[in-house]
Parts: sequence; structure tokens; C-alpha cells
Amino acid sequence: MNRIFQWSGLLLLLLLLLLAGILFGSVDLPLSTVWRALYTTGGVPEQWRTIIVEFRLPRSLTALLAGAALSVSGLFMQTLFRNPLAGPSVLGINAGANLGVALVVLSSGIGGSAGLLTGLNGAGRWSLAIAAVCGSLLVLLIILAASRRVASVTVLLLFGILFGYAANALVTLLIHFSAAEQIHSYITWSFGSFASTSWDHLAVMAPVLGLALFVSFMIAGPSDVMILGQVYAVTMGVPIIAVRGAMIVCTALLAGTVGAFCGPVTFLGVAVPHLARGIFSASDHRTLIPASALSGASVALAADLIARLPGSNLSLPLNAVTSLFGAPVVMYVLLRERSGSGAL
Repeated sequence: MNRIFQWSGLLLLLLLLLLAGILFGSVDLPLSTVWRALYTTGGVPEQWRTIIVEFRLPRSLTALLAGAALSVSGLFMQTLFRNPLAGPSVLGINAGANLGVALVVLSSGIGGSAGLLTGLNGAGRWSLAIAAVCGSLLVLLIILAASRRVASVTVLLLFGILFGYAANALVTLLIHFSAAEQIHSYITWSFGSFASTSWDHLAVMAPVLGLALFVSFMIAGPSDVMILGQVYAVTMGVPIIAVRGAMIVCTALLAGTVGAFCGPVTFLGVAVPHLARGIFSASDHRTLIPASALSGASVALAADLIARLPGSNLSLPLNAVTSLFGAPVVMYVLLRERSGSGAL
């Protein structure tokens, strides 16, 4: 019964935050207006309908999908490396996506102050998604290869950080030789944002993330065994190579696709899985995967709502808000590890 209340409360919170994301912004809209704009064809000023349907609803759905995707990818990283501080940003996955996007943006003619995705056609959106996914997948494969030869998770963590520095150095070189408009586009993307996506972008983003999340849930059972180590997994008959490969592909698709359309959103992948563990007091992936997805979607919607500063024409960088949430969680995990209680 307690578990039912937990799931119900999480779902209710998610729905309330989704509704708040549509209602509040630089212009606050009444609930009746939102209802008519979504379910009727008249009775709503055209500018309000445009705000709701073309801007706020896609933005909120993007935050929901991105938060779920990053949280599940972080959970898989922590399982794969048995490291409570593993995540797409900490182990260099975001740096690989950054490099992939930088190669596309800074070496092409894409530019302009309206943002990275403005003016891109369908092929351009696909090229960004493919570049980010390939960059994140490359980093994850390199780290996974290193994990087979490095016993210490601390050394492995440093390896990922150093690779991130190397990727950022290459990005710096690309920036040095790029035009001002290209640099502005890349820097705007690097702040992270859920506001640049439209229905056309969601038509690319949603199927990829939906498929990766579905596959993630399908491999929940073998993922539980992976926590106990490779030797134990082999004795239990788990196909190590297949499961590990599925986790790698899912993580790259989830983190890379979000990075392509939303920028390198930080800390959600590291912090939210621990939040899900705390809420449900669970360690099995059949619980943690949907719990992390729902918790991540809620946190992302809340962060986006805070970043847009409702009632004003100002906005904050999304990564500033997610870092303020994620940093205390990571520090708490470090303190737990220090006291010997563990986090996984």
C-alpha cells in the first residue's frame, strides 16, 4: 500500500509540474484559457494559443522527456561502473556530445543569435542528433574499455574527467578558428535549455528517447545482476556482452539525443537516481528505472520552471538551476561513502 502511495504521489507531482510549466512564464495564463486552447478551436486569443501550443507545451514535454532520459542514463552508468557518482557529465559523456555538436556547428555555416536549432532543416536536426550520439557513444566505449584494466573506480573517474578535458581542448581549438556567430550559437547551446525545441524537433527526439527508455526497462532484470559484478553475472547465466552492449547503446542514445536538442544538461543524471533510491528504498531496476524516469521528469520540469523566472521577462541558464539542485545531492553521496554506508 505504501508503494502505491509513492507511485501515485510521484505521478501527481509530475502532472502538476507539467501543468505549471504551461500556465506560468513571462505571461501567466488562467487554467480555463489553457483548457480551451488545447481542447477547442475558438474562444482564445490567437497570441495566447500560440504561446500555449507552439512554445510552452513543446518546452514542457521536452523537459519531461529529457529529465527521464538523463536520469535513466545516469542510473545505467552507476550500475555499469558500480560507481555512485557516475553520470553522463561526470564521466565525460557530455564532453563527447559537446565535441560532436561542436564539429557540426563550428565547422559549418550554422550561426545566428536565435539559437543553435534555429534555421535547421530536418537533415540538420538529424545531423546534430547523430553527432551528439556518436560523440557520447565513443566516450562511453573508451571508458568501458579502460574499466576492464583499471580496478579503482577513483582512477576510472579521473580517466573520464581527463578525457573530458581533452574533448574540451579540441572544442576550444574549434572555437578559436570559428566565426563569431558560430561561437555564439555553440555557447548558447552549452548553457542547456528546453526552450529551443518545437514540435518538429520533438518528432525526432521523442521516438528515439521512447525506444531507448523501453529497451532500458526490458533489460532491468539483467541489470540487477550486473551490480554484483561480472563473475557473479556469468555464474547466473547472464549474457554479459549483450547486456553491457544494450546498456551502452541506451545510455548513448539517451544522453546524446538530449544533448543534441537541449545542450549538456548537468547533474540530473548523477543526482536523480539517488533521489529515486531514497524515495522507494529500492535497489532493483524494475523499480528504479521507472522511478528515476518519473523523478527526473519532475525535477527537470521544476528546474525549467525556476529558470524561466515566472512573472518576469528574464530567464536563468538551465544548468545553473540543475547544478544548485544536483551539487548538494552529490555532496551527500560523498559523505555517505565516507561514512561507509554506501549509495548503491
